Amino acid sequence: MKQTETKLPKMMHRCLLAAVLSLIILMGMPNGANADEADAKRILKAMSDYMGDQQSLSFEFDAILEVVTHDEQKLGLASSGAVTLNRPDKIRVARTGGFTDIEMIFDGKTLTLLGKLANRYTQLDVPGSLDHLFDELKNTYNWPLPASDLLLSKAYDELMRDVVDVKDLGSGVIGGIECDHLAFRTSEVDWQIWIAQGKQPVPYRFMITSKLVNGGPQYAIQTRNWKTKGAVTAADFQFKNTTKAEKVDLKDLKGADDLPDHFVMGDAK
Repeated sequence: MKQTETKLPKMMHRCLLAAVLSLIILMGMPNGANADEADAKRILKAMSDYMGDQQSLSFEFDAILEVVTHDEQKLGLASSGAVTLNRPDKIRVARTGGFTDIEMIFDGKTLTLLGKLANRYTQLDVPGSLDHLFDELKNTYNWPLPASDLLLSKAYDELMRDVVDVKDLGSGVIGGIECDHLAFRTSEVDWQIWIAQGKQPVPYRFMITSKLVNGGPQYAIQTRNWKTKGAVTAADFQFKNTTKAEKVDLKDLKGADDLPDHFVMGDAK
């Protein structure tokens, strides 16, 4: 009996090692690589075109933002929310997590951010399209909307920027929906996407892994309950201060970030 107990872990280790080596060899095989890359790009382009063509859409999501502590412990911060948008210039996003409860409303001219926990709000003048809004949030205010690249009118161009490696990994199932699983690499991140097969090629999971932070933390968003066109519930894109929230500057808006106040940002690699 003792002999069996000591050998079993070694056997399992060898089997696992063999499986990993097989996967490494398989992923490194050049045979059919060009065809797989072309298929992956075609599938991603089809998703981008479909999403960009939708004048109205809505979905719900669950997200996990990973952070790595100084002692190399990896922590996942979870949040959930819902998005409704009307192209070209209106969006409403609600997101709730353990440290955040924020609502974002954009009417084509003014962006309102309402922190429900503190009952405070701020407003920014950002007239223009949704593409312009997402760009301003990321580059001017350092407050990127999670996975906003997927909502751009021409998402393919932005997603493929700086990509150096493309893989079509076949099928995967997300929430009972069969999806095409694609993987991409840049010098700074690896990212994966699962796109529904069929006539509604929407993204059901999007995962980004950083190469610039020790531990390779990830951001992952998983979507559900997609609606387009007439199925989208009508939304009000005008801010109404029904809770008599206090107006403050953006820097004073608490509860707008996934990170709690006692988390301190560290250095990258």
